[in-house]
Amino acid sequence: MTNQLGLDFIPLTVYVVSLLSIEMNRPAMPTSDNTPILVGAGQHTWHESDAGRTPLDALHAASSKAIADVGSARLSGAIDALGMIRFIADTTPGVDALFPRNPGAALAARLGITDPALYQGTIGGNTPQYLVNHFAGKLARGEHTAVLVAGAELLATLFSVLRTGEDISAWADGGTAPATVGNEREGHTAVELAHGLYEPINTYPLFENSLRHHLGASEDEHIAHIAELCSRMSRVAADNPLAWRPQFQTAQQISTVEKRNRYIGYPYTRAMNPILEVDMAAAVVMTTVAKARELGIEESRWIYLHGGADLNDIWYVSERPALHASPAINLAWKSVSAAAGITVDEISHFDIYSCFPSAVHVACREIGLQALDDRGVTVTGGLPFFGGPGNNYSLHAIAQMMDTLRRGSGGHGLVTANGLYLTKHSLGIYSTEAPQTAWRDTDNSALQAQIDAAPRMTVASDPSGDATIETFTVGFDREGPKRGIVIARNDAGERLVANTPDDATTLQTLMTEAPIGHRGKVSVRDGINIFHL
Repeated sequence: MTNQLGLDFIPLTVYVVSLLSIEMNRPAMPTSDNTPILVGAGQHTWHESDAGRTPLDALHAASSKAIADVGSARLSGAIDALGMIRFIADTTPGVDALFPRNPGAALAARLGITDPALYQGTIGGNTPQYLVNHFAGKLARGEHTAVLVAGAELLATLFSVLRTGEDISAWADGGTAPATVGNEREGHTAVELAHGLYEPINTYPLFENSLRHHLGASEDEHIAHIAELCSRMSRVAADNPLAWRPQFQTAQQISTVEKRNRYIGYPYTRAMNPILEVDMAAAVVMTTVAKARELGIEESRWIYLHGGADLNDIWYVSERPALHASPAINLAWKSVSAAAGITVDEISHFDIYSCFPSAVHVACREIGLQALDDRGVTVTGGLPFFGGPGNNYSLHAIAQMMDTLRRGSGGHGLVTANGLYLTKHSLGIYSTEAPQTAWRDTDNSALQAQIDAAPRMTVASDPSGDATIETFTVGFDREGPKRGIVIARNDAGERLVANTPDDATTLQTLMTEAPIGHRGKVSVRDGINIFHL
């Protein structure tokens, strides 16, 4: 069934029955003393590369700051679990050997935390919020008393070292990786990989052009809109001393294509892309209301997590019926909002995951927020301006949200986090106000079953023949346009991914003629699908 926008959705009656079923099958509710709260946050940004600063040093700096932020000398003795955000380079062959295998164990030793349970997240920008949601449940059930969640990315230094050959052998520790929390799974198919969809700089522009076509906007209108969105994020970054690029940029500066602001993946200029080469670390401390009282933590430090949800969209991009939507974000938000009794109009502050403008716009549409809402979409400045520290950005967003709520006049904050290619989604509602009901875990598996049961596209086993373009992008290098990528549908209704010929005329046509809906013919050469306009 589809709504008036043509998006697959779950009928309201099914959704209500699902929520009722979840409620009826919940275990007995914990007491209010078991309510999970966040009580400490710490962040660091190092603008100067330093090969002598190890990942453990960075983790220790942020974690020490988070522990000090709690204001209790007895906290370290209460922490019985560490959740580590996995380094984004940790799965890159050759590079992974440069990083510690078990940074949590070394961090605990340096902090004086005795024999904690150790966990690490999977690869993906959703991981920080996912771990916060995960540990909230464990705290509420009494499985842990206090938890430190920490992550660091020293990508600016890493890239510098790879260029200069400096010695960073001290980074590694030779330990054994701890238990992994989350879904460890490759994010793309072999066909997607072969045609360039493994790179987010290629995939998110495909979503953007699909969204523009769906909205019926002209190129000028749409680029002006996403440039203004980015400009507003840069204004937040300009006021954030932790931001990697703390300079305000106008929409015109962001959208103007020039040597220092070239296209990366059409229609995104460099200023619309996340900054990956950063050195940053963040940490938060979680506990329960009862433990906070026992440790003498002032209530002014408490931030309540009113609810969290973790859902995945159809895993592979090429199988998603709509390339400008996220049913998982929509369902996750409905679940969290209903459980917390908080609507989008009651949210004072947002941090919508902002790796690319399409990620922001799609998430906003799914939760019922205008991307240019006066409340803004980020408390940090967003990944293109604050910085995009690999898997760890959203831990900065959570830490910044805590600070924003503490300094403000109360209210609620929403953090959304996204992993892979609008694939993995984690949401959390934060507040200075205590929830009216005891903590309840979201039954993510029941909600996920609804997403998994939705129709999906069949990928053509033989892509040769006539097909119609559904979305497209052009990838650039420093010299100019380099690679055309299209997602198309053949006359049998099957999905296919293809590249175009790389001649200048074809690549220019893709950018000037808005070819969604145009027909062409696909041939296969050396295992690569070629779409001929």
